[in-house]
Amino acid sequence: MVLDKTQFSVVLYGMEKVMRLAAKWYPAFQKRLAERNLIAQFQLRDNSQGRTFFFQDGKVSSKAGIHPNPDLVLSFEDAATAGRFLSPFKDQMDFISAVKAFQMETRGSDENVVWFSETMNMMLDLGADFGVDMGKGVTRYTNCTNGGPVFVYVKDGKIIRITPMDFDDEDADPWVITAHGKKFSPPKKATLSPYGLAWKSMIYSKDRLLYPMKRVDFDPNGERNPQNRGISGYERISWDEALDIVAKEIKHAKQVHGPGAILNGSGSHHTWGAIGYWLSARLRFFNTLGFTPVGHNPDSWEGWYWGASHHWGQTAHNGGGETYNTVEDLMQNSEMVVFWSSDPEATSGVYGAGDGTIRRQWLKDLNIPVVHIDPYYNHTAALFPGKWLAPKPGTDNAMVLAIAYVWITEDLYDKEYVATRTHGFDKWKTHVLGEDDGIPKSPEWQEAETGIPAKDIRALAREWGTKRTYLASGGIVAFGGACRQSTGTDWARGMVYLMGMQGLGKPGVNMGGLQQGTPVDTRFFWPGYSEGGMSADTQGTGALVNMYQRMPQTPSMNTVQQMVPRLKIPEAIMEGQCEGYPTDPRTIEGQFFKYGYPSPGHSRVSLYYKYGGSHFGTMVDTNRYAKMYRSESLECVVNQSIWFEGEAKYADIILPACTNFERWDIGEHANCGGYIQHSFTQSNHRVIVMQHKAIEPLGESKSDYQIFKELADRLGVTSVFTEGSSEFDWCKRYFAATDVPRKMSWKKFLKRGYYVVPPLPEDRRDPVSYRWFYEGRPKDTPELTPLPGDYTDGFRKGLGTQTGKIEFESSSLKRFDPDDPERPPVMKYRQSWEGPNTTELFKKYPLQLMSPHPKFSFHTMGDGKDSVINDVKDHRVLVDGWYYWVARINSQDAAARGIKDNDLIKLYNDRGAVVCAAQVTDRLPPGVVHSYESCAVYAPVGKPGESVDRGGCINNLTSSRMIIKKSHGMCNSTLLEVCKWNGEESFS
Repeated sequence: MVLDKTQFSVVLYGMEKVMRLAAKWYPAFQKRLAERNLIAQFQLRDNSQGRTFFFQDGKVSSKAGIHPNPDLVLSFEDAATAGRFLSPFKDQMDFISAVKAFQMETRGSDENVVWFSETMNMMLDLGADFGVDMGKGVTRYTNCTNGGPVFVYVKDGKIIRITPMDFDDEDADPWVITAHGKKFSPPKKATLSPYGLAWKSMIYSKDRLLYPMKRVDFDPNGERNPQNRGISGYERISWDEALDIVAKEIKHAKQVHGPGAILNGSGSHHTWGAIGYWLSARLRFFNTLGFTPVGHNPDSWEGWYWGASHHWGQTAHNGGGETYNTVEDLMQNSEMVVFWSSDPEATSGVYGAGDGTIRRQWLKDLNIPVVHIDPYYNHTAALFPGKWLAPKPGTDNAMVLAIAYVWITEDLYDKEYVATRTHGFDKWKTHVLGEDDGIPKSPEWQEAETGIPAKDIRALAREWGTKRTYLASGGIVAFGGACRQSTGTDWARGMVYLMGMQGLGKPGVNMGGLQQGTPVDTRFFWPGYSEGGMSADTQGTGALVNMYQRMPQTPSMNTVQQMVPRLKIPEAIMEGQCEGYPTDPRTIEGQFFKYGYPSPGHSRVSLYYKYGGSHFGTMVDTNRYAKMYRSESLECVVNQSIWFEGEAKYADIILPACTNFERWDIGEHANCGGYIQHSFTQSNHRVIVMQHKAIEPLGESKSDYQIFKELADRLGVTSVFTEGSSEFDWCKRYFAATDVPRKMSWKKFLKRGYYVVPPLPEDRRDPVSYRWFYEGRPKDTPELTPLPGDYTDGFRKGLGTQTGKIEFESSSLKRFDPDDPERPPVMKYRQSWEGPNTTELFKKYPLQLMSPHPKFSFHTMGDGKDSVINDVKDHRVLVDGWYYWVARINSQDAAARGIKDNDLIKLYNDRGAVVCAAQVTDRLPPGVVHSYESCAVYAPVGKPGESVDRGGCINNLTSSRMIIKKSHGMCNSTLLEVCKWNGEESFS
């Protein structure tokens, strides 16, 4: 006890000396000390011993004893406890445990407590060296984007260029695959998606939000004029005024309206980094407040989640599948690849940069033929040509049935596999042969539905049925525009059915198109962003899987039991009620639990705090969102954004955030985790990046973390939100929770900026996905799902269905609603509810719209905002000083309407109208128009929500009807008409 007290006294005495020396040697620390004057008291809880520190005008002094009126107090249970935590090498788990057990407490304002804690942490990294001196005043930093890892070159505080990473001799060599006597290996460098190359232009965009702003006719103490949102202008205000208003509105919502009055949501994606991503700092901040979250729909997986999961499990993948070592298997064993609604050259899978391109180039070296099924002759088909089949949008399910018909009638499927590895095939067979409805689903039958000649379907089915074939269904397994059409659940179910007939998992028969499944080391641990970053959220992220144990932190939990489905935010606001179904990855049955808004005993939303990318370009029937913003029920709208675009123009208060090049962060290229476990198998190299703060935030913009922190100061929850750590401190804690410290020190990682994980030798590579299932063995691929309770024959035995098999007749759907006409237990043919068969509507709007994910931008990222991507003629076209979104129209349809290349045309239906620049092409069949979704610019020429948009928000035209009634799933099946635009504002 005496020794402990002596140590406590000595450590505190020495701390003053160290701080004074640090201030003398490091100007940054001297500047830090000058930020505030305060008195800090260290003491034991029984007041038997202590030392007081005085911070005054940048100087620090101390004296033994207990001060009668300090600004903050750090109290320890006893001297031994103090000794453990005043060490620079304290154990973080021990520290968090002590805080939760109240063995260590703080008193005083949160703001002072956190400032002091951050100041102490700052001493541990003073003089830290980062970046590489390139000479001539240029420093090279590192960062990571959604489009790939980059080098950032800075001179005189300004970014001069951003390039893909090139690796050097110190970095690991890439993997090698041997196939058919040839060796294949990717280049020793990173690649970058088009929008990744546009970052410099976006950082210095004229559309950057540089200062807090308030809508000119919004008076928080008087008339708020919600009817003018999206119309009236803005005035610059100070950060203090902006944050004071927002904090006051948050308190008002909670105190006057009650729990649930604050609505917060984000776009599906944000700027890269484990700390700044939307599942990290944002979630932790709003959990500390208690809020109504926006419930996300599975917006890239719709048909897979609501349909396919019922036939092969895979709910942890949102109905998609695992993809381990499939690149090697395909190259060594496959004889054909079918790309069905799959354009990885456009979408990069997701986050995959350009890494997959070279792998698909190897198909030619190996003489492996390809087939493309897509109404649009897409970029992948153009680069890797093969047979192209272009069904009418929404009729892919008819093709599935016709292929199965040929296999059944010509004995071209794996009967033994079907007998031992599947369930309910006879009922599927009955429907295919027409024994239940009198309509054989022959190639001749499907020709009337799809427009594909019967002979082509027979040829494809025979080729597929006699060759070991990989099926690339979507850019990655479980994506694809076909899964987001009105028959998307049937298409996705059909993909599983077809693989079940051909023997999923046998050598050369699997899912994928060389976009996933590289032989990188999946066992080297670095978490994906879905594991929650610093959020400590155990409900809305995967924090419980690894990070809660590896990175000790206090848990973060939302106390509000209310949620608004993202696709029905307008109904929630304007009608005051709505309902939805959850995206629950734990088990198949999780999606059956319908929820309603408002929840019992909860308030309706009065404050909407919008964060990240715009819904105008990414959701459906999005004129609804513009109308919603003008509702009087929304007392206040806050938007936290980097650029003045989209929904930012509908806010009352705008808080300007900076990019990930202007703040500290950390992350791994292409590692999202969560629904796409080990998603970095899209990459040729696992690249873990220290995201250097390369430049200071432009204007008065701040990092998202800093904005939340300064709001937390005003709301009295700063210590709960930050745990006394800065963004830099959180990066360091995150790093320590991974496997990288076993290979590279924090000091070297900080300086060098990245680490390339070496691939495993060939004899230690992951087993091929589903080989275990094909061979009747326990699962041996390196993922934790399904959960133990979802197995019916023992842990890791079988799939996550009731039978443990591929189910042609779904057990879960039989239990839930066997009579559901949209989703019966056995997939049956049904026509689109908005297509050529909807006769009266089709007469009015005779063209079908395709609106897949874009090639050159990533959701709203990369588009608009003065990005160089605007100059790509396949993305936007400059006409009379305005960059118009591109719409592609068949040459016959164009000629019939007098339309030529680059004419301004109006795409319209009853829901809206969008002006685009015409691109006349024969890469589409007659009757189909193609225009990408996810435009960042919403620019109505008249009243928002009720006039023509010339920004390019194609989703103004899509339907708000759910993909099936019992779902929360978007659908892009759309009928429209096209004409030349003459400048009118009206839809019709």
